[in-house]
Amino acid sequence: MKSLLALGPLCLLIGCAEDVSNSESIRRWFVEASDGGTLIIPAGHYEFDRSLVLRANNIAIVGAGQGRTVLSFRKQQQGAEGVLLTGNGIRIEGLAVEDTVGDAIKINQSRDVVIRDVRTEWTRGPHTDNGAYGIYPVQCENVLIEASAAIGASDAGIYVGQSKRIIVRNSVARHNVAGIEIENSTDADVYGNHATENTGGILVFDLPNLPIQGGRRTRVFDNKVHRNNTPNFAPPGNTVAGVPAGTGIMISANDDIEVFGNSVKDNDTANMLVVSYLITGNPLTDVNYDPYPERIYIHDNVFSGGGGTPDSDPLKRLVDQTEKPVPDIVWDGYSRGEEDSQICIDRNHGADFVNLGAPVGFIPSFALEPHRCKLDSLGSVDLSALSTI
Repeated sequence: MKSLLALGPLCLLIGCAEDVSNSESIRRWFVEASDGGTLIIPAGHYEFDRSLVLRANNIAIVGAGQGRTVLSFRKQQQGAEGVLLTGNGIRIEGLAVEDTVGDAIKINQSRDVVIRDVRTEWTRGPHTDNGAYGIYPVQCENVLIEASAAIGASDAGIYVGQSKRIIVRNSVARHNVAGIEIENSTDADVYGNHATENTGGILVFDLPNLPIQGGRRTRVFDNKVHRNNTPNFAPPGNTVAGVPAGTGIMISANDDIEVFGNSVKDNDTANMLVVSYLITGNPLTDVNYDPYPERIYIHDNVFSGGGGTPDSDPLKRLVDQTEKPVPDIVWDGYSRGEEDSQICIDRNHGADFVNLGAPVGFIPSFALEPHRCKLDSLGSVDLSALSTI
């Protein structure tokens, strides 16, 4: 069934879109909008002192481009987000959201979401007081994020959580704690992106104590993950506050993950980490949670540089012991009893490997042979229901 997102372009043709000219008219449109509405925002700089909140279906919000239409919240006094949208059939494109008190653009419990040519940014650069999330769909289905940019988030720049059927492509994430994060989600493709100068470049996590768990089937491919060495500026207590500065790609407690065709280089802690939630040392109180990463297929990537100055005590000790940089691919060694976790590594152009041996007192093993295996490739994510894809 075709999505009613096609109503956006149709409204442009028949004149049912509303063209606004100032901040007050934009705010009024959000207050009064109903199903099927389209908002056209011309190039300009618009300032707001409170959140823009909308609950409606088949909505399009279209600016003149992420460098030309800017919604600024630097004087925000009310609201937890800059833009908060809920509904099925949401399209937002061609604009920037800057300097929000909290999250920049949050889309909650929605189906058929397109975010295109959008920038979220905290213009003062990395800072603990920046909002947590830039582009932030949560508990959504059928999500496309493309040709966008996220800069300066104190948690994750582009974050998709507790969602199904996701594509994040051809976007840029920099100066965030986590550049791109897929969390507790199923069926995601993350490709063609550039993650640089974050604390961690691309993260695929599954966490306990959340309504939706069991994240699986994410493909991370054809990305550039370079120089993610920004000191961690997340507020203390946040999950990502534990991400070591200098992390390229990190898989935590997620299953059925395929990582291939990426260029991963010059990440000072490690170019690639595969870890269990148990490595955090946090107590597990969620009896339904699976803390182990399983069936992780890492192949045909190019790793280079990195690992020289790790921001992690076990990895610092490893460098001291070996007098060499941290290997390109690091597994903490946690597995479910005697079961094979199937951490499979193949054809990575000479990349080296370490099993940190965390469960046995951090006695490392550098033997790659037990992990020379292949897994079936995952299928691509199908968003053909989105007529605007």
